[in-house]
Amino acid sequence: MGSHGIRDRVAIVGMGCTPFAEHFDRGLDDLMVDATTEALASAGIERADADAWWVGTAQSGMSGIMLAKALQLEGKPVTRVENMCATGSEALRAASYAVASGAYDLAVAVGVEKVKDSGYQGLNAFPIPTDGTNRTLTAAAMFSMVLPAYAERYGVEPDQLRRVVARIASKNHSNGAKNPKAQFRKEMSVDAICAMPAVAGQLGVFDCAGVADGAAVAVVCRAEDAHRYTDTPLYVKALSLVAGNGSGLIDPEYDYTTFPEIAAAGADAYAQAGITDPRSELALAEVHDCFTPTELVLMEDLGFSARGQAWEDCESGVYDLDGELPVNPDGGLKSFGHPVGASGLRMMYEAWLQLRSEAPVERQVATVAQGRSLALTHNLGGYPGEMVSFVGIVGTEPSA
Repeated sequence: MGSHGIRDRVAIVGMGCTPFAEHFDRGLDDLMVDATTEALASAGIERADADAWWVGTAQSGMSGIMLAKALQLEGKPVTRVENMCATGSEALRAASYAVASGAYDLAVAVGVEKVKDSGYQGLNAFPIPTDGTNRTLTAAAMFSMVLPAYAERYGVEPDQLRRVVARIASKNHSNGAKNPKAQFRKEMSVDAICAMPAVAGQLGVFDCAGVADGAAVAVVCRAEDAHRYTDTPLYVKALSLVAGNGSGLIDPEYDYTTFPEIAAAGADAYAQAGITDPRSELALAEVHDCFTPTELVLMEDLGFSARGQAWEDCESGVYDLDGELPVNPDGGLKSFGHPVGASGLRMMYEAWLQLRSEAPVERQVATVAQGRSLALTHNLGGYPGEMVSFVGIVGTEPSA
């Protein structure tokens, strides 16, 4: 993959995030104002100080006017971006590249979604057929096919694998219960999750991420200017995006046990950041757990577990809050819900808190105190066989 990257040329110097919830008493503008106000305050700047803005939303608004109007920005370039569930990450990628290019000194990426008022149930993109066919399966059905495929390929008993993915949901609910900004803050046992009504295949209700309203914001600048705004910036080590060509849906060899777009984005991000062993080098990872089997496969596609070993690593606690590599310490999509345009920046907000040792004590990962200084965020949008994938890596120290 031909990516030169922008390692250590851009720094995140401010972040903000609203609670993710059913905000029936808040409007879209309120969410953007709240998250932006927090982010600008943490960077010690005013709205007028930012040179350019990007706003990511999948379905809550159109054009940059939606943000310029809400924040009453005057004479500023404001661009709306959309890339399915990677929309918030795409906003950060665009703002970071703009600063790295030298076009702007200070830029802001905003991710937002306000969908609960519409009755939106989530996680089904409208198919846009160009080949005479329509997708007829729900997102839950598409991701449910991972479990029988994985069980067959790696010789895992289906009932045992069912409990492994329920353990993933239980882990993320446990983490989210410690997070005041998460939508769902109740711990759930493996037995309770397995007993939930089926949605598709072996997946029950609590194997699926919820839908929420929310917003998250990042302020970025040139790395050499970072300490003008904060003593503890995060340096952008890697930003990688891969858009699949949809061939998985028509390839008889595709078996649903891997997401090639994610493996490609991960490999590219590691090359940009100079990472050779992510499991031992990263302090934490925030990944796109839209459904529990997704997080299982991600552990292998992102190189945290060997092929066919993620189910054992999940079961043994490798990815628990106090594990070797904490995954989704903020509760993930499972506990936060998934306001599509905001989720990518919400993940980065957790990296911001954790790497700066500002996460609450009850969910601060020990790996940071042990000296690890890198965090990974991952988004995907789409379905097995056709998806976009983003992987970002940030760290507290610039390269020597």
